[in-house]
Amino acid sequence: GQGVDEPLSATGFRQAEAAGLFLSNVKFTHVFSSDLLRAKQTAATILGKNKFCKDLEIKCDARLRERKYGVAEGRPLTDLKAMAKAAGEQCPSFTPSGGETLDKVRERAKDFFEFLCQLAVELEQKEQDMMHGAASRSSGTSAEQFVFPWTNHCSEAELSSDNGGASKILDANILVVSHGAYMRNWIGYFVSDLNCTLPTNLTKSQLSSVSPNTGVSHFIIKLENSNLLKPEITCVCLNQDSHL
Repeated sequence: GQGVDEPLSATGFRQAEAAGLFLSNVKFTHVFSSDLLRAKQTAATILGKNKFCKDLEIKCDARLRERKYGVAEGRPLTDLKAMAKAAGEQCPSFTPSGGETLDKVRERAKDFFEFLCQLAVELEQKEQDMMHGAASRSSGTSAEQFVFPWTNHCSEAELSSDNGGASKILDANILVVSHGAYMRNWIGYFVSDLNCTLPTNLTKSQLSSVSPNTGVSHFIIKLENSNLLKPEITCVCLNQDSHL
């Protein structure tokens, strides 16, 4: 939750280093992290292993915090399940006293995602306004720096250039470091509200499960004609953890 702001454990740091090595060849343009310590340490560790953007500023945002669990925070998951059972409900839809409803979490995710889309549109407009935008964008920038190591986790079609894939130099290539329950709600928003295209081999149980620590999900977002109202979203992979 939010109230217990503990640092990463030794295992957590090892997992973050493994994720950093896995993503070491990806050139990110922006990094956003939850302002909770464990997320900030994860983001910093990932960047520390990166070949291209070790010095990139990590911008912390409270909208990326984990779901607030109220009286259940700092207690075992079994206690939360017992509270839910006593109330005649089931996790994760149950909201403990003082906690945050799933609708509120999704509203935070929606607000942050719309902020990212606005950021991408503004970047594109700046590029267009620059006299030598196209030249400066291509010079010294290798497409390989944007390639994610997904070869074994998605089909060739999902990474094709027609689908806005990794072969194209992107306006923005954003790393977001957040938390399991929050990200499950964010992905739910992508699927139910924005009709996100999912990998063909993804099961319903995988879609509703919480990501393992440092699980990586990759989404390609296309904003045709800078249209913020109709983002086209493709999920390349979800909660991928082969690096662990």
